Amino acid sequence: MSLALTLEGAEILAPAGLAPGRLGFAEGVIADGPVGRAVDLSGYIVLPGIVDIHGDGFERHLAPRRGAMKDMAGGLVACEAELAANGVTTAVLAQFWSWEGGMRSPAFARAMLEALAEARPRVVTDLHAQLRFETHMLQDYDAFEDAVAEFGVGYVVFNDHLPHDRLAKGQRPKRLNGTALKSGRSPEVLLALMQALHARSGDVPAAVAGLAARLGRRGVRLGSHDDRTTATRVGWRGRGVTIAEFPETAEAAEAARAGGDGIVLGAPNVMRGGSHNGNASALDLIAMGLCDALASDYHYPSLWRAALFLEEAGACDLASAWALVSEGPARLLGLEDRGRLAPGQRADLVVLDAATRRIAATMSGGRVSYLSGDLAERFLSA
Repeated sequence: MSLALTLEGAEILAPAGLAPGRLGFAEGVIADGPVGRAVDLSGYIVLPGIVDIHGDGFERHLAPRRGAMKDMAGGLVACEAELAANGVTTAVLAQFWSWEGGMRSPAFARAMLEALAEARPRVVTDLHAQLRFETHMLQDYDAFEDAVAEFGVGYVVFNDHLPHDRLAKGQRPKRLNGTALKSGRSPEVLLALMQALHARSGDVPAAVAGLAARLGRRGVRLGSHDDRTTATRVGWRGRGVTIAEFPETAEAAEAARAGGDGIVLGAPNVMRGGSHNGNASALDLIAMGLCDALASDYHYPSLWRAALFLEEAGACDLASAWALVSEGPARLLGLEDRGRLAPGQRADLVVLDAATRRIAATMSGGRVSYLSGDLAERFLSA
């Protein structure tokens, strides 16, 4: 049930920055004036709810131990609690459809999508799915496209994690044994599969172009992953793939910006001060104006922490930094009803303690998903 409240005494984040004000909302939408009961939020900051455009941290909730996946929908409900505690009001759960098997297999992807459909009515946070498709799985194109349609997946990202250089040289891929263990195969069986997929590389470009065109006609958002060169990004754009997730080089990010493509970077990269595997620094790319959205990637708390860190480090003001986790990702996803605190927008908001800068409350569509401490007493008092 949505609330009808007016939050008073807080600082409200607008495009021009923080300013004292009040914010009313009813029936899940921000109102143009006060409504309902007033709640004193003196000492707090109200910001737009966080939109996580790409995160796979949910995997830890689905399988806290390898093979322990008895209640996937329950795991997603537990994941939603973590999302809410970190200010996320809209979350895109990034699920692999990959030859790697295990939790990245097509069978697991379908099970996860079924669990998501079951979990959605039980949670407050707006949960969406992204499917990450390994482009060399030529035999899976029809089944993948059917799953996108069946489950209403609105965002597809194209991946290629085959170690082509080593396979082309007849060398054993790095970490083969570990990948085989996760997939439930022997290293020899997995290696044979990788070699067979690599051998058909020449058939992939045309197949991907056809799949991208069909998905695009259905209105599916399309992204590429780990672009390294201008040619790669231009090639994806030519197929209608207009979101560049985690470009590995400034060259690729600049090519995305020049073509008007959306650029998604990792919030953990910001917090680490660089990529964990030596790719371009998110901080450097943000300073160059080469970022539209930050994603949780593998760590949900990094989203709000990264936005505040960018302000504290002087990389940008709070409004610009917070837009990278709210308005920016909402725009790339085509969710025009959220990302800003304005009349008519969804009542998606995060409340921070002004002194500690810790999250005290999260509301999605005017419903409380997280509430703690002194602020809980203020909301619950008559």
